[in-house]
Amino acid sequence: MVRALDAAYNALDDELARVRSLRNILWAATFLVLLGAAGLAVYGWFFPESLSMCFTPKVNPGDTSGIDVVCPTAEHPDEAVSTPASALAQPRDILTVEIAGLAGAALTVIASLRRIRGTDSPYMLPLASAVLKFPTGALSAFLGLLLIRGTFVPGLSDLDSRAQVLGWAAAFGAAQHLVTRPVDDRAQMTLAEVGRTTDAVIDPERAAVRESNLLGETTGASGPPTAFEDGAGPNEGAQERTREGAHRGEEADGSRPRAGP
Repeated sequence: MVRALDAAYNALDDELARVRSLRNILWAATFLVLLGAAGLAVYGWFFPESLSMCFTPKVNPGDTSGIDVVCPTAEHPDEAVSTPASALAQPRDILTVEIAGLAGAALTVIASLRRIRGTDSPYMLPLASAVLKFPTGALSAFLGLLLIRGTFVPGLSDLDSRAQVLGWAAAFGAAQHLVTRPVDDRAQMTLAEVGRTTDAVIDPERAAVRESNLLGETTGASGPPTAFEDGAGPNEGAQERTREGAHRGEEADGSRPRAGP
């Protein structure tokens, strides 16, 4: 029983160590993604023209009356045809897009709460996987609008209004669930393995070392008691032989003629 409990506790420690390691990885990934999203916002604040999120919908090559420029924070109608869209970009454009992506990611976090189960593990693994969605949503919103502006998606190169720009940013922020869904599944699988002792969980090398230590502690002791065919142990056999010898002695004394008075 002591060996079984020791193996169970060691297996539980290994499982909790895996949970702690995955939790640390998720927090580190969250910090790195948040650092990248914040770096893009700071860079766009000081150099808005280099990462412009502005669109020029319905531009006709022969039209000289003016063009409309749509940005995440403002709309500029009837601008000169020679005016580049990036020249009208505002420092708050990328930050606004990332905030819209955060809003879309928040919806997916709320929707994923129905799949989160409570756990007695001391490590907040579901919380770490949920927090990862927020900076990922902000980053995916920026990348999605950047792909649309670069005409990477056919038919989505012309956004007509500021509302459409923010709407697509929120949609791309919610689309981060396609990337973080495997992370949620892995977190739930890791939590489900806690407390379930299997042969794969117990380290065979550690079990072998433990077995050799236990055998070394009992070196020099007699081996296990030998089993008899009738199921009696060694002490019981010795007692039976003593009783049989005494019984034969009584029979011998009874058959011997007794001397007279």
